[in-house]
Amino acid sequence: MSENARRKVAIVLFNLGGPDSPDAVQPFLFNLFNDPAIIRLPNPFRWLIAKLISSRRAPVAREIYANLGGRSPLVPETEAQAAALEKLLGPEMEAKCFIAMRYWHPFADEAAAAVKVWGADEIVLLPLYPQYSTTTTESSLKDWDRAARAAGLAVPTRAVCCYPEAEGFIAAYADLLKAKLDTFEDKSSVRILFSAHGLPKKIVDQGDPYQAQVEQSCAALVKALGIENLDWRASYQSRVGPMEWIGPATDDEIEKAGAEGKSLIVLPIAFVSEHSETLVELDIEYGELAAKAGVPRYERIATVSGHPAFIEALARLVRDARAHEGVLCPEDVAGHPCTRDVPLKSVA
Repeated sequence: MSENARRKVAIVLFNLGGPDSPDAVQPFLFNLFNDPAIIRLPNPFRWLIAKLISSRRAPVAREIYANLGGRSPLVPETEAQAAALEKLLGPEMEAKCFIAMRYWHPFADEAAAAVKVWGADEIVLLPLYPQYSTTTTESSLKDWDRAARAAGLAVPTRAVCCYPEAEGFIAAYADLLKAKLDTFEDKSSVRILFSAHGLPKKIVDQGDPYQAQVEQSCAALVKALGIENLDWRASYQSRVGPMEWIGPATDDEIEKAGAEGKSLIVLPIAFVSEHSETLVELDIEYGELAAKAGVPRYERIATVSGHPAFIEALARLVRDARAHEGVLCPEDVAGHPCTRDVPLKSVA
């Protein structure tokens, strides 16, 4: 066994998190809206707005999570992904996965403390956001840097910024989509809707690469399918508030498909785990909208979750990050928005 293989490698998986009980819904929402990457105002204004929004949205959010047994499935989903990744990497390195959720337990502080107790020799930060955004990946990386400093965790650290066209990520979704398409006798009657979480347009206008990377993922997936004249579109879900959001909106595209007599297959292109936006928003709310809009058939592709090709993609990202200095970016260009302003003072 090589010296490199004997090093203890902590892999920290980032995601947004979700409430683990009805009582956790309002504090989870407060943490979300109190993030300066989400509400871009100084305190005390951000704190006050977060208090107001979270108190107003909590009753509706509790109803959403009631459909899921009162809690988000995101942590158990991530734990399963972590176990699969550890198993895959086991023969080649001593790796252990830790989970750092951004807005509810386990927080980055909990993960950093656990990494320190385990005695990691090096750390790989691995966001479960395929497409980079200042509101997700950058926020998580900055929060980790704060937590690692607070824990006194001075360990060589490398990070993955994004992987919108990663071979295994695309292959996993192509496999799931092809299987669903094969259930349609007339493929010309079907439209593929690649749905991603939306962002306020002003954030994208400020240089956030998220929308461009979502479209890269869609194009890579369509190319992998290799089906001529495939009817597909990218769309964005989960709009909140009065501001202008990037589009087109998923609900608008569903109504348009109904008016055109098109069946729909919706694929959650920006999500790798099941949670409220897939199980409730896409399955229940948009499923009901599709029926009202006259969509002949509405299907939703499951997230890649523990698909072997996706877990292999994560393993490859870990290997590549360990061989790279700093933040691993697929474009690997100095000053790229993915790596700009990400502190990572613990990187060595």
